Amino acid sequence: MGFLHQMNEWSNKHHPKWLVAIRVVLGLCLFIKGFEFIQNQAALRDLIMMTSLKDQANWLETIIPWIHLLGGSLIIVGLLTRLSVLVQIPILIGAVFLVNARLGATSSDLLFSIIILLLLIFFLIEGGGPLSLDNYFGFSGYKKGSGISE
Repeated sequence: MGFLHQMNEWSNKHHPKWLVAIRVVLGLCLFIKGFEFIQNQAALRDLIMMTSLKDQANWLETIIPWIHLLGGSLIIVGLLTRLSVLVQIPILIGAVFLVNARLGATSSDLLFSIIILLLLIFFLIEGGGPLSLDNYFGFSGYKKGSGISE
């Protein structure tokens, strides 16, 4: 039995439905952050310019907001959840280690970024759950009566 199959089987048996609310809030946070970056691209550019990624600033300031908007939307509805989360993780790793920790961001900004990163890692393992479009379209492997707890 492969690792991905084992991970999916564990997720089938241990996904309480209240985790759907946390997944939706995570998606909303990413979506709102993407919208904020689009509204204030100069602030995002300044953040990128203060890191070692100065050479990539042009394309990063364009792509990061759209990845947050699209990925956040997909996470909200639970469509291609693991893929959406996987794409978000490098951005949040950069936010935690390159931006917040390096620039001496306020502890609340750093804590928020760490919480979002941990939730992304959790949903990479857990998937979208039984109340998601992944499940509706059969991407997740959930089955009726699979032992999903309340």
